[in-house]
Amino acid sequence: MIAYETRLGKIDISEAYLSKLIGHEVTSCFGVVGMVPSGSRQKLFNRFSKTDRADTGICVTGDADSISVELHIVVTYGMNINAIAASITEKVKYAVKEIAGINVDKVTIKIDGIKE
Repeated sequence: MIAYETRLGKIDISEAYLSKLIGHEVTSCFGVVGMVPSGSRQKLFNRFSKTDRADTGICVTGDADSISVELHIVVTYGMNINAIAASITEKVKYAVKEIAGINVDKVTIKIDGIKE
């Protein structure tokens, strides 16, 4: 849970909310096919779940000042990986700053697969 004080009161933002927000932004990027489960908990949950979740393959760490994001994605074959990574990085930083008011310090993108 990320919590910080404003002049209007206390704001609590969960990592699950940030993961879903980031997941929607990443999957809307051109060239991204999908997300890959990153941890053993996500792998186990996806094995029993029939639906794709927005927070699959995302790990958010940090505090109210800044967060770090780790993404596990699958990309389209033949696409420029540097362009996809730059697009994802800018989109994630912008969305989290505008919606949650938190700076994204670092976005680590791990490409776990390629699909045609």
